[in-house]
Amino acid sequence: MRTLSAPHDYRAVFTDRNLAVILLLGFSSGLPLALTGQTLQAWMTVEGVGLSTIGVFTLVGIPYTWKFLWAPAMDRFVPPFLGRRRGWLLVTQLALAGGIAAMGGLAPREHLAALGALALFVAFASASQDIVVNAYTTDIVQPEQRGIAGALGVVGYRVAMLASGALALILVAGSAWAPSLGWHGTYFLMAALMAVGVVATLWGREPPARAAPPRTMRQAIAEPLQEFFSRPGALWLLALLVLYKLGDAFAGSLTTAFLLRGAHFSLEDVAYVNKAMGLGATIVGVLAGGAIMVRLGLYRSLLAFGILQAVSNLAFMALALAGHSYGLMFLAVGFENLAGGMGTAAFVALLMALCDHRFTATQYALLSALATFGRVYVGPAAGYATDPRYLALPWSTFFLCTFIIALPGLALLAWKRPALEALDRRT
Repeated sequence: MRTLSAPHDYRAVFTDRNLAVILLLGFSSGLPLALTGQTLQAWMTVEGVGLSTIGVFTLVGIPYTWKFLWAPAMDRFVPPFLGRRRGWLLVTQLALAGGIAAMGGLAPREHLAALGALALFVAFASASQDIVVNAYTTDIVQPEQRGIAGALGVVGYRVAMLASGALALILVAGSAWAPSLGWHGTYFLMAALMAVGVVATLWGREPPARAAPPRTMRQAIAEPLQEFFSRPGALWLLALLVLYKLGDAFAGSLTTAFLLRGAHFSLEDVAYVNKAMGLGATIVGVLAGGAIMVRLGLYRSLLAFGILQAVSNLAFMALALAGHSYGLMFLAVGFENLAGGMGTAAFVALLMALCDHRFTATQYALLSALATFGRVYVGPAAGYATDPRYLALPWSTFFLCTFIIALPGLALLAWKRPALEALDRRT
């Protein structure tokens, strides 16, 4: 495992300007999401658009799911300015600024089809920006920086989601300290905030060319798969990606429902504790996890944070057994989000470490899509398990099961220790 030899080296990890660029790029990456999702739904609802139409508009998020299909093109082709990574960053950011501003110039009831087309364009440009941001981050950081780089990217992303979500709605409604900007003005402001990403792109350095990019589209599509599956134990590493956060995701899929129906807390309690405090704990967790990873390295961090994730589910089991307890609620929500944030920092670092620099955009997009596969489909299983009409598991038993579900991932992690420690030495 690669270690830092002196306190000076440890401090140098955190004073690298690349980390500030990654934080700003995380903000740029998170900003468009709500503008084609929850914020757009709120605008359409206020304007009296039918619920069936609003439901159809949720399909504009499809590009986020299928972005790995065009990721090879962003590995293969190099824009004629700023280099392979920063060139694509600037292209996608300018496209986003224009698309968001154009959305702000329309009215949902009068220009529904045009608004839908623009929302789909913004989602496509946003998913494309995500591809390049992940590739840029992976290519620019040193192995010991992967954890803190991933953490800062997550923090920037979460802050941007607050800006384009909750803050956008406040700006539309107006408040005692600021007049209403209206929907059009708010979208124009959000378009202007894409300047944060443009500044980061121009300020950042182009990653070093550690390997020649693919020369043809065939190479860009086929060689990332061939390279990955030629590695010893490749299938086990893919299984680890699916299993590592599965128990955490299984519990998280019904946390809100449990707090409301199982522990009988109010909506206000859930809003302030599970949402507001939970977000704060997650941010603290990813930052703490990223900082700790500099000392522990990849394998030990994955193991330690994975154990914490699993044990945090038992805190919800304790709350289920105790019933309506504010003290246990604070403990369970805070612990679960803190541990989940630390696990996220280590998991993002693992994704970076698994990528070959020739195909970073393609491999990161594919691996991250696979990693979300299990987490996307646990919701229905959790619902059937706890629904009184089906398995009707008690909440305490359900959370015990989520702890057990986390154990295979930890066992696989321990088994693949040599391979994971070798990734720490891969530059």
